[in-house]
Amino acid sequence: MKKNLRLYNLLQLAVFLPFLASAQYADKCVSDEKAAGSFPVFENGKTVPVVLDQNEFPGVAMVADWFAGDVERVTGQVPEIFHSELPDSKEVILVGTIGKNKWIDQLIKENKIDISDIQGQWERSLTQVVDQPFPGVDKALVLAGSDKRGTIYAMLNLSCDMGVSPWYWWADVPVKKKEAVYVKSGRFVTESPKVKYRGIFLNDEEPALGGWAREKFGGINHQFYSHVFELILRLRGNFLWPAMWGKAFYDDDPENGSLADKLGIVMSTSHHEPLGRAQEEWRRYGSGPWNYSQNADVLKDFWQKGMERNKDYETVVTIAMRGDGDEAMEEGTNILLLENIVNDQREIIQKVTGKPASETPQVWALYKEVQDYYDKGMRVPDDVTLLLCDDNWGDVRKLPDVNAPAREGGYGIYYHVDYVGGPRNSKWINVSQIQRIWEQLNLTWSHGVDRIWVLNVGDLKLMEFPISFFLDMAWDPTKFNSQNLYQYTEDWCAQQFGKEYSAEAARILNLYTKYNHRVTPELLNAQTYSLENYNEFERVRNDYRDLALDALRLYNFIPNEYKDAFDQLVLFPTNATCNLYEMYYAVAKNHQLADRNDPEANYWAGVVEACFKRDSLFTVHYNQHIANGKWNHMMDQIRIGYTYWQEPRRAKMPDVARLVVPEVPNSELVFEEADGYVSIEAANFQIANGSDEIHWEEIPDLGKTVSGMTTFPQNKYPVENDSVYLEYNIEFKTTGTFDVEVLTSPTLNFNANKGLRYAISFDGGEEQVVNMNGAYRGELGKWQATRIITTSTKHEIKNAGLHRLRIRVLEPGIVLQKVLIDTGGLQPSYLGAPQSKLKKQ
Repeated sequence: MKKNLRLYNLLQLAVFLPFLASAQYADKCVSDEKAAGSFPVFENGKTVPVVLDQNEFPGVAMVADWFAGDVERVTGQVPEIFHSELPDSKEVILVGTIGKNKWIDQLIKENKIDISDIQGQWERSLTQVVDQPFPGVDKALVLAGSDKRGTIYAMLNLSCDMGVSPWYWWADVPVKKKEAVYVKSGRFVTESPKVKYRGIFLNDEEPALGGWAREKFGGINHQFYSHVFELILRLRGNFLWPAMWGKAFYDDDPENGSLADKLGIVMSTSHHEPLGRAQEEWRRYGSGPWNYSQNADVLKDFWQKGMERNKDYETVVTIAMRGDGDEAMEEGTNILLLENIVNDQREIIQKVTGKPASETPQVWALYKEVQDYYDKGMRVPDDVTLLLCDDNWGDVRKLPDVNAPAREGGYGIYYHVDYVGGPRNSKWINVSQIQRIWEQLNLTWSHGVDRIWVLNVGDLKLMEFPISFFLDMAWDPTKFNSQNLYQYTEDWCAQQFGKEYSAEAARILNLYTKYNHRVTPELLNAQTYSLENYNEFERVRNDYRDLALDALRLYNFIPNEYKDAFDQLVLFPTNATCNLYEMYYAVAKNHQLADRNDPEANYWAGVVEACFKRDSLFTVHYNQHIANGKWNHMMDQIRIGYTYWQEPRRAKMPDVARLVVPEVPNSELVFEEADGYVSIEAANFQIANGSDEIHWEEIPDLGKTVSGMTTFPQNKYPVENDSVYLEYNIEFKTTGTFDVEVLTSPTLNFNANKGLRYAISFDGGEEQVVNMNGAYRGELGKWQATRIITTSTKHEIKNAGLHRLRIRVLEPGIVLQKVLIDTGGLQPSYLGAPQSKLKKQ
């Protein structure tokens, strides 16, 4: 029993400890406070020099410049970088790959650092403070890697630990300045990732990402990709499928491939682009049909040139074949032909590389109909990774048999948070709950899928949160469970906006993705939710409005330097999607009321038009105002006006009905009794009678509901023969003695305590004179608290049908707001019942 209880407590502790998967280390190695044995990265206004060996990988040297920039972001000071000699400094930061840095290798040889658990491992990093490493040097901070990426991660992990968000550039997350930065004494090892290749797919990138990149960089070129590569590395990814809508990664800019390889980004091509050749290259240079049975020699030559171009780069080669332009191959394609294609492609790989094809990483994507070929028996060599796929909507289609023998090439997963296709495109905004991503990827991981994880992220922007989650989970899926996902969200928000605002930001982020996951904005329409059943549509509309209001409130509180980041990551997606909910709710109300020939339909048509215009203003705001227009074109994606799966050429407002409502004079209207009451806003009279010197005026917005009615001039008193009144037509359905409440503004008895009087009657009958405030003697109480004076009289209605209520004022200063008649069903409320319906007599 004690043993079971202890196990239970340990499990509880594992679930509810603060979530650490989003951190770059199991234990943070950076502190703002000096402690025994710690290393001063920045102290007393001075930084420590960074030392690399001249034999180091060029990509590591490039990232060392990023690291120095990060230190400047945190401290305001740039550390000097040395490439060939130790500086004259008591402290140094040694950055290097094992076997590529003579000083680190010397420390290994002298047993001052232990690399037994990282040497020869995949992407492992060591961070360690070493005392007296060399003569004349008191301390060294060693940032070492088992390989090139291990060293890169050692630097960028430390940057993140110092407070530089991976999204500092892509989401304008500010870096908080620090007066001192120390690395704790001890030995910090980042274990190898659980998934070997972890990355993203830039896809469906027009018009938004493409338009932005052309304006900012002149195209999807190496200047653009340098920022993409940096983001991937800061998120501890290592893999990329490049943008491919009318683009060719290697052909568009020859520097693209060399830069990726320098930085350790493993390039591959999407599921329908074999041997490193973009589909766009076939359009540029291919001849004849994209058909192997008819054009094999041309296709083999085309593919061989791709392999020759990329043979010296670290890549994962896509093999097999789909139809031209990401389509299925022609009907009747047989498995034998596809297996022959793979065999011929592997001969090309072996010929170009000069080594067995099995030594070059390859992947076969079982995407859409290709999975059917596999299910019908098509097989590829065991060293080829089988890339399984979801259904483009985040639902995994196929997983390995847990009892099947292990494959040398293993399995991967191609997952989507963006998609172009049926039932409708999902390109505009994040609609993915990390709860669902986790559940499906945990299912995937539990079935042994650990070689490649690649995420289709569309334009990248507005997918920041799921990208972070996907790559964090790919590093170590075992860090995640069903109970710590919300803590991950809160930790992520703390990283972007600061701990003080993280709880509320996480709540909003979690809810907006929950709401968007119910139905994508592109699929949302006036029929999605029910107006009639359970008040469903109004509830979800109100939920989103409440959330948008909360986001706006937090935006107002959050420090100015965080506002651009918060707008991009939380406020904009919440506010803009809320606007669509309001629009489609208004469309539903318009159609419902128009079918009933209810003139209120026109009001909702106006709401639809206002929301449609507001959507375009949201686009302008994101494109031109956030971060001073840095992200222009990123919000160009159309989201309104779909009629089938593909996006429309331009946004189109939903159709609405506008009723022709004949103008009926107020004098011909009548209030209808319903639900046991009649409620009248004072300004909606049928007759307003004055005198030669006195007239009635409405004061718009005065009071608790609509307006107030009073007489002018305010110093003119009605005389005995004056008949200054308002009259209202009422159709009673019931008979009896009813209470009539007159609600007036709390004007006091300014006339020497005489009080303000009115006379009230029905159908020209006997008047009842009411002194609304004559007894007042300066006490403070209900009138001041409720901002209203309510007086009541009883009147007998003997016959159902039309009756006329008259309220005649006997003094100026009476401000009528509302009249309530209780015919048996009036319920107490602070504002009074909503106004009864008016109809033509």
